[in-house]
Amino acid sequence: MFYRLTRKGFFALTLTLLLMIAVSSMFLTKASADTTLGSAAAAKGRVFGTAVANNHLSESQYASTLDTEFTGVTPENEMKWDTTESSQGSFNFSSADAIVSHAQSHNMKIRGHTLVWYSQLPSWVSNISSSSTLLQVMNNHITTEMNHFKGKIWYWDVVNEAFNDDGSRRSTNNVFQQKIGNSYIEQAFITAHAADPNAKLCYNDYNTDGINAKSNAILAMVQDFKSRGIPIDCVGFQSHLIVGQVPSDYQANLQRFANAGVDVQITELDIRMPTPASSANLQQQATDYSKVVSACVAVSRCNDITVWGITDKYSWVPNTFSGQGAALLFDDNYNKKPAYNAVIQALGSGTGITPTPTSSNPTPTPTSAITPTPTSTGGASCSVHYAITNQWNTGFGATITITNTGSTAINGWNLQFTFPNGQTITQLWNGSVTQNGSAVTVTNASYNGSIPAGGSPGAQPGFNGSWSGSNSAPTAFTLNGAACSVV
Repeated sequence: MFYRLTRKGFFALTLTLLLMIAVSSMFLTKASADTTLGSAAAAKGRVFGTAVANNHLSESQYASTLDTEFTGVTPENEMKWDTTESSQGSFNFSSADAIVSHAQSHNMKIRGHTLVWYSQLPSWVSNISSSSTLLQVMNNHITTEMNHFKGKIWYWDVVNEAFNDDGSRRSTNNVFQQKIGNSYIEQAFITAHAADPNAKLCYNDYNTDGINAKSNAILAMVQDFKSRGIPIDCVGFQSHLIVGQVPSDYQANLQRFANAGVDVQITELDIRMPTPASSANLQQQATDYSKVVSACVAVSRCNDITVWGITDKYSWVPNTFSGQGAALLFDDNYNKKPAYNAVIQALGSGTGITPTPTSSNPTPTPTSAITPTPTSTGGASCSVHYAITNQWNTGFGATITITNTGSTAINGWNLQFTFPNGQTITQLWNGSVTQNGSAVTVTNASYNGSIPAGGSPGAQPGFNGSWSGSNSAPTAFTLNGAACSVV
């Protein structure tokens, strides 16, 4: 049957359709505006969590941001040994219980962190001299804490930071390695499984984000455990990163662990930068966060992304790395940073922001494949600032800031210097490196060979290295054969 619309009826129908479109648009806009980190991650079947400090939960903005944005929590210090068993056999879980209760009331997943770690130990544990006594004490601590939280914890970090960067077992200041030996890790996992057969058990560590000696050693341990039936369910990648330095093989590294039969989780993510934060670094940070989140989304067994804190206001970074900070998704005033929007986009699309050529740690490009041809700087028309950004037992990280102080652009460059104490570069980004003894040559990558007059490369080189004895900075640099001033 056909109906003929009058002019009045036509206008009425048109108005109705326009109203329906407007209402639909309003709801779509509201849904977009209401997207949070947790809801965006949930849409991809993942948890988006944060480290939480119990003493900050009384701050209304801290608690409201936690409750609105996140679907998982990790107690920052409240489950560690020095808090839970400061005196032998005397356990105190009150602070951890407060976090667990808050998380449960908001339907959040809870990560247990951490049962066995060489750091934040009470002195009575560190002073145990008998291997059998220490093993008994370790097993009792694991069993008691896991029994207390049984049925409440999503994943447990059973052992934390047991490897050195070169892939060897950490023994310095590690009483468990010193007294029990390599077997303490598997013993911890066996005990944890016996305490709660339904709990998911993880190994957690830092500087494992790319394919390197440390992550290779941990992968070998996982494969060994799997082959011998030692219970292990996941590996946590802390991902305390530096802006512009996300490893290019981050996703490939996660995938190879997943292929070994364990879940993979990003457990302590933050991306620090020099402070005060520049606009360029905030944008690079957004790209870096996007790259990390996109890598997790691309790996089916990556089911958790946890940032190490809600707001820059309470971040651990400034107190640990002088002059560094602004590492989280919310600034000191709880304002969302560009990285927040990048994470939402990465979770929403599954691919995130396409990394720009300034993303870090590219696979070193052979010198013969570099397009720009180095040209003379025309004399001492450059300056170099060398800065050690982090240093630990036998390793360190450093950045090199190159500035073209001349009036002519440089198209293609190589930087030469000599280490004064025999240091060795183990991993370099934003360039390629050759080292002959102490003599080092760093050559630009394909994307940062141009240095404008008065400017710097689009991505500055940086590296991780090893040292022993002393770690003094180089005192002289040449760029394309011309001496640079050291600043």
